[in-house]
Amino acid sequence: MRLAVLLAAALSVAACGSNGKNGTDTAVKGTLGAELDRPGPDVALVQGTADYAAGPIRATFLVIDSKSRAIETPRAHVWVGKSLNSPPLVTTEAKLDSIGIPGKSESAGGGISKIYVAHFDLPKPGKYVMVAEPDGAKIQGLADLQVASHPQAPAVGDKAIPSRTPTLASTHGNVAALTTANPPDLALLKYSVADSIKAHAPFVLVFATPKFCQSRTCGPVVDVAEAVQKKFADKGIRFIHVEIYKDNNPAQGYNRFVGEWHLPSEPWVFLVGRDGKIKQRFEGSVSEEELSAAVKQLQS
Repeated sequence: MRLAVLLAAALSVAACGSNGKNGTDTAVKGTLGAELDRPGPDVALVQGTADYAAGPIRATFLVIDSKSRAIETPRAHVWVGKSLNSPPLVTTEAKLDSIGIPGKSESAGGGISKIYVAHFDLPKPGKYVMVAEPDGAKIQGLADLQVASHPQAPAVGDKAIPSRTPTLASTHGNVAALTTANPPDLALLKYSVADSIKAHAPFVLVFATPKFCQSRTCGPVVDVAEAVQKKFADKGIRFIHVEIYKDNNPAQGYNRFVGEWHLPSEPWVFLVGRDGKIKQRFEGSVSEEELSAAVKQLQS
């Protein structure tokens, strides 16, 4: 299972063509390589998402310079195409969002507290190239996107898997068996997935391990879920936190719920409607603003 470690070594990017800074030829005007050929150094984007499928794409990433500093401007220009030698199929902007709850959550490794989030559409599966440039910064990032016909984790529109996840009631109040969050996230431990589907109750499902996640983004995801739960406490929407390791012990491997949901990484957040179908999903970190907006749609 690939953990979404934001500050792991940047993914090596396959050569898709040459450009003026990195190859012997000047990039052709109007191509993706020409965007990469803008003034400033080229780096590999550090990706926070990877489970892509044809259709709407949510991609998160960091731009880290040669001195291991995160480049954080409010927005970044994003171009996506089939190769550096072809014109962009997508031109959009990424927004810089918070990781966790400012003032409460610990930063990710390296002091990272924000991440770029881009939304765009790729109608066909295949291999794509993404170039990003933070607005006002002379640095460009490059990444490969492998887009499948169907994602590994459940997709929007799929039926939620009726996992019999543990609750405060089923463990007779054994909080340590349910969560590694400190303090414990009690409001997220009341309901099981299976019972919520049976009750036709809309719910937000968080797979994360606050204590043992390598990048700490899974801890802040639980912080975000708690903050959003308080906003919608009287709206009939359930919030469920599920840990990912057997007996909350990494040495024992992943628990059966990770397998049932086919999770290729963590953390994950799924929003499920009254009909038991997935309405939205978030791989990796998600901000309070982004999750709140999605829950409002779930409520309607």
